[in-house]
Amino acid sequence: MPLPFLTADGVSDADDDGDEVLAHADDDRWRRPYRPGPWRVAISAVLLLLSAFMLLATMIVAFAGGGWGGAGACLIAALAVLGSALQMLRVGVWVSPTGLRRVGFFVTRTTAWNEVTEIRTVQQPVRWLGLPRTVQGQALTMSARGVEEPPVLLTDHNADFLSRAEAFDRAADTVEAWAEEYRPVPA
Repeated sequence: MPLPFLTADGVSDADDDGDEVLAHADDDRWRRPYRPGPWRVAISAVLLLLSAFMLLATMIVAFAGGGWGGAGACLIAALAVLGSALQMLRVGVWVSPTGLRRVGFFVTRTTAWNEVTEIRTVQQPVRWLGLPRTVQGQALTMSARGVEEPPVLLTDHNADFLSRAEAFDRAADTVEAWAEEYRPVPA
């Protein structure tokens, strides 16, 4: 039995006709085919907390007469940490009918589906949480026209899938399904 939700202005959602388009129903949007993992969310939460303290320090420096130069430096540092936290949440693989987008911390690369030749899961040494240390694991790789070495899209030891093997398998299957659906059939 669905319970109606009463909004702040007194309008109930029970009398909605349902003709609104939901955000996930829009096919032209870029979407991540998996949820951000707990490590990625935890690192971003700590950075957001740090930026809140840095913004508080900025306010204290500005109102305590520490000079506008010190307050400006604190503000710039806080905004850099805030931007890093938000970018950390965006990092990953995004798909749309247009193609596949690999969002990194500093670089974003988009590959159209007609350039993708193969997406597959392979056993290989992978980086643990993006650090230089490598461990044996699974990686979702993409072969594309004009690319010598296939780039790694996802690994089972990155910040999204560490200790979550089922989530990695679901995400890899979802990306492969998007590729099969939108990649043109070779003639």
